[in-house]
Amino acid sequence: MNVLARVVASLVIGLVLLGCANTPSQSSPEQATRDELLTPTQLREDFRALYEGLQRAHINLFANRTREEFDQSSAETLASLNRPMTKAEAQIHFQLFVAQGRVAHARIDAPMDAFEAFRESGGKIFPFGVRISEGRVFVAQNLSGIAEIAPGDEIVAINGQSAEHWVRRLRQHISADSDYLADAILEPQFTVALWLELGAVETFQVRFLTHSGRRLDLSIPARSRTEMRATSPAAPAALEIDPTVREARIIPGGVAYLRPGVFMNIADGGDPFDPTAFHQFVDSAFERFLAEDATSLLIDLRDNPGGDNSFSDHMIAWFADRPFRFSSDFRVRVSPEAITANAARLEHASPDGISRQYAEAYARASTGDIIHFPIPMAQPRAGARFTGRVFILVNRRSFSNAVSIAAIVQDYRFGQILGEPTADLATTYGAMETFSLPNSGIVVGFPKAHIIRPSGDERVQGVTPDFVIATPIIEPTDDPVLQEALRRVEDLSHAPR
Repeated sequence: MNVLARVVASLVIGLVLLGCANTPSQSSPEQATRDELLTPTQLREDFRALYEGLQRAHINLFANRTREEFDQSSAETLASLNRPMTKAEAQIHFQLFVAQGRVAHARIDAPMDAFEAFRESGGKIFPFGVRISEGRVFVAQNLSGIAEIAPGDEIVAINGQSAEHWVRRLRQHISADSDYLADAILEPQFTVALWLELGAVETFQVRFLTHSGRRLDLSIPARSRTEMRATSPAAPAALEIDPTVREARIIPGGVAYLRPGVFMNIADGGDPFDPTAFHQFVDSAFERFLAEDATSLLIDLRDNPGGDNSFSDHMIAWFADRPFRFSSDFRVRVSPEAITANAARLEHASPDGISRQYAEAYARASTGDIIHFPIPMAQPRAGARFTGRVFILVNRRSFSNAVSIAAIVQDYRFGQILGEPTADLATTYGAMETFSLPNSGIVVGFPKAHIIRPSGDERVQGVTPDFVIATPIIEPTDDPVLQEALRRVEDLSHAPR
């Protein structure tokens, strides 16, 4: 996998592509040789290190569950560690504990190497990609080889249990601050979560409700990767948004359209955090928009995994009319885990880079302190700027820095937001770091910071658009959401500011 692919994959929470290369698992996690097993004593030592480390390092471990609830769950988990486990089994077991905190950036990733081994060895899985909407599950991709099922059909039940039951059950594996975010994360890894719950399954009993209202009760064989690729019916063309594509054009009517892509350097072999090429692209785009007298600007951030604000601030500066920053307050907990994780980056950090700023801030504080880390204001661009109406198009799969951009534009009144509410949060527990457990080496992610959106609103929610545009369950290639957004832009551009 090249640098870009690794960066993009790390930005999208838990991204797994059904049936494609680089999806992980083992026939079931317990299949391992005896010398790979962790003893109950080792497991309990690791679990205590997990809980103690989270209490020290997490910015607010008890934000959504009380200490008493966590202590009770800790006691139950310790009691359950009474048999040897593989590392993969321990990852699953420990994540069920961590996910109870309902914070997306506190997590242990699923054992994807084990899942990939399972798939590569011919392991069979649930052969549908899904879309989850308000607890309902719809077919997004049919890889079953059964032509009766079409994308958009609803999955009503699996193995005699309602789809709503399965969504609730599988959410237990997902660290997420809300059900809406959990479902956005769960969608691309629905089959992986089923495997985590059930292991290898030969057949699924599935009830469908088709577009025509017909109920189908079918026995669906699990399928291997080879079977999916060889015999699945051709799926109807559906919209795919590539986050690595950058696009700038003028749409008839004087609307400038900008799809900036991921906010990272996409050149193979380059430093993913070098914004030089991105800045050049943005400058060229806005110079063209000004030269062609564009009156409105639509920035498309749908399916954008985010990236670094050193990229996006430069873009916003082209239309900002006052100084801005992505956070009104950036509160950081000082802990041995955060200090150690930051120290590992210092060797390659620039003299004025963020890692050195953290190191200096930690040196002035004591363990356990919560410090207010300074976020400098970004300035509007000197010289020519875009002064027309600005609109940002988002969806529930706009993540990370893409959400921050939408929040900046909305909170500073630089423009208006279109689309569907983001699943990722505008005020969030983030700036994730990691520590490792002593026996298994399992990596535990934790949020060291509470990042407050520019308006100061601390509610647990994403960016709510000023004008909602619903996303179809299956998006056709003619992109009806973009068409509707352009209609809204045209109408709103003629309205008083």
